[in-house]
Amino acid sequence: MTDQKYIVEIAGLRKRYPGVDALDGIDLKITRGEIWGLLGPNGSGKSTLLKCIAGLVKPDSGQVTINGSKPSRKTKSAVAFVPELDHLYNWMTVQQTLNFISAFYDDWQKEREQELLEFMKLDPRKKVSTLSKGMRARLKLVVGLSRNSELVLLDEPLSGIDPSSRDRIVEGIVRQFRSEKQTMILSTHAVDETERLYDSVIFLSEGRVHISGSAEELRIKHSKSMNELFKEVYA
Repeated sequence: MTDQKYIVEIAGLRKRYPGVDALDGIDLKITRGEIWGLLGPNGSGKSTLLKCIAGLVKPDSGQVTINGSKPSRKTKSAVAFVPELDHLYNWMTVQQTLNFISAFYDDWQKEREQELLEFMKLDPRKKVSTLSKGMRARLKLVVGLSRNSELVLLDEPLSGIDPSSRDRIVEGIVRQFRSEKQTMILSTHAVDETERLYDSVIFLSEGRVHISGSAEELRIKHSKSMNELFKEVYA
């Protein structure tokens, strides 16, 4: 029987790509109802870890469970994964994009979709092809947060976008996250802009957990902000 305190449990997780150990023996337990910062530079294993949790990448060894079950069609219904790579269709409008994606999910919340569209300042009539990279990133977040999923995985949602879109995305997460129903894992190296979101953090380095735990306890222990600790760890 699974421990109800944890939504995700990971033991001995390993994934190797040609010439590199993307994940090299990861052990983690992700507490429910929190926002977790998955921190590390490019190449540290963040995306691979999220894809293993989402069931998109099969590990070479070790185990991931979500609510006590291995990643499967059953667990995918509880997970909203927003990848770093843009998966939007240029020929669709913003609203057509949302209508298309929502048809795949029984837990889509139309009211929340409309709230997010308004907050993100997205015109539903605009074609995706006309959106800036920052606006496309906002639309991806609308897709991820419009579902009533237990677990939200955000892979580098702030990567390469303008400051106003970064601020809008962080504020959107603050406004929409429901700790009584959701857990979120947010992978990023933009720690200064996202630090205020974290309840807990995981520092990954070369496919291994370097540090993990309560963000506040780590601040006290090291007498540093998460951003300062990040700079120290990856100097």
